[in-house]
Amino acid sequence: MPLVDLSTPADDFNADPYPFYEALRTAGPVHRLVLGSDRTWLVVGHEEARQALTHPALSKNWLGSDLFANTPVHAVATNMLDADPPHHTRLRRLVAREFTSRRVESLRPRVQRITDELLDAMAARPDRRADLIASFAVPLPMTVICELLGVPGLDRARFRSWSGEIVAPLDGVGADPRVLEEMTAYLFELVAAKAEDPGEDLLSALIRTRDEDGGRLSPDELIGMAFLLLVAGHETTVNLIGNGVRALLAHPGQLAALRADPDGLIDGAVEEMLRYDGPVQHATYRFAAADLELGGVPIAAGSSVLVALAGADRDPARFAQPAADVFDIRRSGPGHLAFGHGIHFCLGAPLARMEGRIAIRSLLERFPDLAEDPASGPPDWLPGGLMRGVTRLPLYW
Repeated sequence: MPLVDLSTPADDFNADPYPFYEALRTAGPVHRLVLGSDRTWLVVGHEEARQALTHPALSKNWLGSDLFANTPVHAVATNMLDADPPHHTRLRRLVAREFTSRRVESLRPRVQRITDELLDAMAARPDRRADLIASFAVPLPMTVICELLGVPGLDRARFRSWSGEIVAPLDGVGADPRVLEEMTAYLFELVAAKAEDPGEDLLSALIRTRDEDGGRLSPDELIGMAFLLLVAGHETTVNLIGNGVRALLAHPGQLAALRADPDGLIDGAVEEMLRYDGPVQHATYRFAAADLELGGVPIAAGSSVLVALAGADRDPARFAQPAADVFDIRRSGPGHLAFGHGIHFCLGAPLARMEGRIAIRSLLERFPDLAEDPASGPPDWLPGGLMRGVTRLPLYW
């Protein structure tokens, strides 16, 4: 099987990776991939992606993998995203107990108020121009997740910088180790302060909570959980908002339909934004604990696997009517994989969906003539292959 080489960053791929995934899917659902000096397997078919995301032979625990043999282990890695059952089961049960639908729904009025305040600030700009990412898409989910966790005093500019380097490293390859060290130290101080002065927030609840056997989250597990909730709790929603607005502006007919019937179409619109150009391009690595087969391709024990969520969610075998490459906010039928699948399905999906619906609807209602700023130049795409989005989105009204 020929190797697919993604070692050299390509502007064309960052701008539009979907023709690349289409060409791969035409040749087969699973391919050997080159990333620098590493070799991995890339899954681009939707059915094969669902299988990989739930396959019992594919582990999320990277500590024993040759791919990361020389990677220092930080407390932030002690999180449920990088864990297998029964460790994953225990961690998820402890946080799911506090991350309930009722708690998420109770945030709705606050999310709307934060949204309105950010849009008020945008509307007050005399030049009627703003970068949607910096002015709206970043501060909305960052404020929400910080308030949910009980850390409103978080140094958000510094944390945003750290978070961006981890999910979209500037070199396009891997995060600067110093960033992980700084973030780990910062989170240790944060958890210690919250333990000393607890409140009615999620982080305080996680410090107090115990499982059925009386076990609690260890100090490292608390750091890992805080890291995962803070980073995953805002990065994905930033790009849901940014990519969703770009998709609407590029499809005026869909935008007009949503403006005409926001009550009936906003839920479907957000789901189609997630499918059509979702915030996470591929899932984090999985590792073969035993020999397995995906899409007729044998994968040896010890191999690493990447699931291309972006490729799977444009698979015409899954999304045929209308065609997979068509953006249609009235689409119905099979669901997407933007939030993953199986035991690692995104715990924060209800919160992300709520924030996305409120953000998109409120933005369109406030600015009925919103458009991309023609003087802004070409988009600046996020580096690396994990996240899908732009670093800025200049708009005018």
